[in-house]
Amino acid sequence: MTVPGVPVLPAQPRPGLRPDPDWFRTAVFYEALLRSFADSDADGVGDFRGLTSRLDYLAWLGVDAIWIPPFYPSPMRDGGYDIADYTGVDPRYGTMDDFRALVTSAHERGIRIVIDMVLNHTSAAHPWFEASRHDPDGPYGDFYVWADDDSGYADARIIFVDTERSNWTYDEVRGQYFWHRFFSHQPDLNYNNPAVVAAVHEVVRFWARTGVDGFRLDAIPYLVEEEGTNCENLPGTHRLIAGLREMLDREFPGTITIAEANQWPADVVAYFGSPDAPECTMCFHFPVMPRIFSALREGTATAIRDVLRETPPIPAHGQWGTFLRNHDELTLEMVTDAERERMYRWYAPQDRMRANVGIRRRLAPLLGDSRAELELAHVLLLSLPGSPCLYYGDEIAMGEDIWLPDRDAVRTPMQWDRSANMGFSACADPAALTLPLIDADDYADRCVADALADPDSLLHFLRRVLRVRREHPVLGRGDFQLREVSDPAVLAHTRTEDPAAAGREAGQTLVCLANLADRPVEAGVELPELAGWATRTVLATRPHAAPPAVDTRGRLTVTLPARGYWWLAAAPNREEER
Repeated sequence: MTVPGVPVLPAQPRPGLRPDPDWFRTAVFYEALLRSFADSDADGVGDFRGLTSRLDYLAWLGVDAIWIPPFYPSPMRDGGYDIADYTGVDPRYGTMDDFRALVTSAHERGIRIVIDMVLNHTSAAHPWFEASRHDPDGPYGDFYVWADDDSGYADARIIFVDTERSNWTYDEVRGQYFWHRFFSHQPDLNYNNPAVVAAVHEVVRFWARTGVDGFRLDAIPYLVEEEGTNCENLPGTHRLIAGLREMLDREFPGTITIAEANQWPADVVAYFGSPDAPECTMCFHFPVMPRIFSALREGTATAIRDVLRETPPIPAHGQWGTFLRNHDELTLEMVTDAERERMYRWYAPQDRMRANVGIRRRLAPLLGDSRAELELAHVLLLSLPGSPCLYYGDEIAMGEDIWLPDRDAVRTPMQWDRSANMGFSACADPAALTLPLIDADDYADRCVADALADPDSLLHFLRRVLRVRREHPVLGRGDFQLREVSDPAVLAHTRTEDPAAAGREAGQTLVCLANLADRPVEAGVELPELAGWATRTVLATRPHAAPPAVDTRGRLTVTLPARGYWWLAAAPNREEER
């Protein structure tokens, strides 16, 4: 399908989906915010048909899976995370047939679909909550957490400190307080009620039957409440997630679950479960993300190294999920107070740039639109343990609008070309757009069409890097090991794949190097078991530089430019063996 304003792309292969239960290990995910991605019917709101029309672009880029945030009917007081109907499609986005067509078209291109499942709460407009308010003794009366006063669960922290003063809100209709860990218009479901558990399983089954490939489980640490605790990560919560996983594995094998648990790795690792009772297939690694940004300003890899050393091992069935930015604020919950203050000073000097306990800015403006830093950040993301997730628009270095409310600053329409509304919508009235277009200097005119026409653009760079990653699956499933380096500015690690796991006679070893400093660095990297090995360049800031060999003492000496990177494939030196 030809998209007006976007150059016709070369024919894309349509390999379909391979029946691989471990597909997620080497996958690159792409978050497409539906309402802001592409509008097909000129009403100003992105929709399923619009997203479907851009699948060839995402296939060209090299995306393996699309994560779509909530598209269910919603009052839209929290970007759709306030769900009013779990098994419907908001008419603004199309129909159920449009959704099914998207899944089919994506699968034809070898792209999988992951959708959000918000288990912790519903909208106050959900029929379940309306029934619970008006008929306490009815079938939905116990679907939510009610109390006669607001003294319960006093040890639970308030998450949205900008807007909420309590986790309890009084309901005039029922004459009781209801519990909510997030906004007061999002009452929490009561998972002590077996009927709630059964209802949620039916919701997940409904969407699994459409052929989706996975579910991102939103805000799961807060599912269960218990007095005398902080109501986070409780055993009952883990039993619920394990039960959901057991149902999916039995009825829809190969369907993954991704935990959104903004916690320290020592707590998050529990959401993988155990070999006997697996829980989530993947878990987002929140703490590593702010350390990447800290390291770029400190000019040293220490922060990244420290958080990776503190990350515990995970079960063999699990995988971390990593990201630089997404539709939420850049959360600073998992940093120290001193680290948070430095991050605010570096990246959010204006109050309007902050939200909750974080920063509501996009990637390119955060990094001062520095091409070197944008490249390095993505190279780090793609080489660290886990499956990476890109955020729509970051591939063309889109801007932000900090004057929009809450997190809408980073949710503006995708910029496709220089036609009206930047190709996002043929809507005649710009005021009808889901959000205003970016009008900031240097960012307003950026678009996919221009980036496609420029072989040196960030978009083409990312496409090349994604292709390199796909050609080296060791980056997704190989063992990870930090390496000792003579200069703390350099992060050095190896990714090594066992030959048996690779299905080949020989596995692969990649040495990944990144210079976080804004100065050139010469460093020695300790690789004792690779002594005498040769290397070849897989990816580099200076691709034509001669790759260094590992000397007989097991040391690799390398010179990296400012914000430079180098991926080296290492193998025994066959000439020396002869």
